Amino acid sequence: MMIQIGNAPCSWGVEFPNDPRNPSWRQVLQDCAAAGYKGIELGPVGFMPENPEVLAEALDEHGLTLIGGVVYRPFHDPDKWMDVVDGAERTCKALASHGAKHLVLIDAISPRRASAAGRAAEAEQMDGAEWTAFRNRIVTIAKMGAEVYGLDVSIHAHAGGFIEFEPELERLLDEVAPEVLKICFDTGHHAYAGYDPVAFMKRHLDRISYLHFKDIDPGVKAEVIARRTGFYEACGQGIFCNLGKGEVNFHAVRRLLLERGYRGWCTVEQDCDPTLDISPIADAKANRDYLTSIGFD
Repeated sequence: MMIQIGNAPCSWGVEFPNDPRNPSWRQVLQDCAAAGYKGIELGPVGFMPENPEVLAEALDEHGLTLIGGVVYRPFHDPDKWMDVVDGAERTCKALASHGAKHLVLIDAISPRRASAAGRAAEAEQMDGAEWTAFRNRIVTIAKMGAEVYGLDVSIHAHAGGFIEFEPELERLLDEVAPEVLKICFDTGHHAYAGYDPVAFMKRHLDRISYLHFKDIDPGVKAEVIARRTGFYEACGQGIFCNLGKGEVNFHAVRRLLLERGYRGWCTVEQDCDPTLDISPIADAKANRDYLTSIGFD
C-alpha cells in the first residue's frame, strides 16, 4: 500500500460525541467522500454508530475505509481511569469490527497544563511516581489494543496534555518498547508546541506508524500562546489553517516520507469550531487539492 489520504470528523468540528453543535455522522461521511477522500477516522467513540452493521453499510455507500480511532481521555488523572478504559474498550471494539488498524492514544487537556500550551518552559511536570503511574496506564491500554484486538497502537502529542513537548514524548518512547507503542505524528500539534515537525520526523520516522496532517497559522499561534488562550478557543480563532497556508513544510514532509518508504495513511485533521461561519467541506476539498498539487495522489 502506498501513501493514502484520509480525513477525520474533527475537521467538521466533532470533538466530543454528544455535542449538540455536531453535524450528523452521515453528513460527515457524505462530505468526506465528496471532498475526494477514501478513508475516515472514527471520531470520538459514540459519534458514529457502535452497531457495526449500520456503520459498515454507510461506509460502503460512500466508498470509505475506516482508518482508525482516537482515545482522547485523561490518562493523567487516576480518578478518571474507568473513563479511559471505557473509551478504549469501545474504540477497540469498533475498530476491530471494521478491520481498521490504528488505535491512537491522546492524553486529554489537563487543567494543570492548559494555560501552558505551547510554552514548554512553563509547563508543570509530573513527579517521578506520578509519571510512572501515568506511563503505566498508557502501556496498559496500548497492550490491550495490540494483544486483545490486534491493533497498531500509537501515542499522539497534544497541546495542553502531559504529552505535548518533545522531551515528554521522547521520554515515553525511551521507556516503552516500540512493539508496544508507536507514534501517531501530528504535524500541527508539533508546531504548536514550538518544534520543527520535519526535524522530529527525520529522527523518529522508523517509529511513526501513522500521521495526522495539520497546518498552523504562525500569527494566530503567537497570539494564542501569548494570551494563554484555551485550545478550543484557539481552534475557533483559526489556529489550524488550510494545508499549505501555514508554517508546516508539507513539501519536505512528502519528500521525507517518500525517501524513507513510508506506506500507509496520512489523515487530514483541521480542528474547527462548528458554530462559526465556515464550510468544512470546502476546507476538506481545498486540503485534498493542495495535497494532490504537491504530489500526494
